[in-house]
Amino acid sequence: MPETGPPFWDWALRAYAAPGVPEACLQLQDGTGQNVPLLLWAGWTAATGRVLDEDAIEGACDCARAWDAAAVSPLRALRRTLKNTNPDIDNTARESLREAVKAVELAAERHLMAGLEALAPPSSGPPKPAIDALVAVARVWSRVVPRPALTTLAERLPA
Repeated sequence: MPETGPPFWDWALRAYAAPGVPEACLQLQDGTGQNVPLLLWAGWTAATGRVLDEDAIEGACDCARAWDAAAVSPLRALRRTLKNTNPDIDNTARESLREAVKAVELAAERHLMAGLEALAPPSSGPPKPAIDALVAVARVWSRVVPRPALTTLAERLPA
């Protein structure tokens, strides 16, 4: 029986802590409109020997779109708005509220990631190249596949 590897959340925390991964993820998110939890899921599936078919990718993209529209994007927008200094708002109160919103945003991403993990097929063999899974998911997520940025991320993700 193939090794299933670490749970997605644990793998994602380790991956995001790897040098260059946060920057690559933010570039993909802010520069090309990609969904970071979805891309990390694709990387995790490759690292744990899971093969993604069209149905799995479509289901994952549907899940990510729903969570993104309902929770993650609105919370991220609010957090970023609160980051800007407004002279009419006490900085301590603003920063306290911003940190609370950031915690809720992270919780929303964690729920999204749990949903994505539940959609993952079982492990069926050795690790696969991350770039293949990243490109396959990005292609369904958006009409534009930012291959150079995806390659950068794939090179930085842990195996």
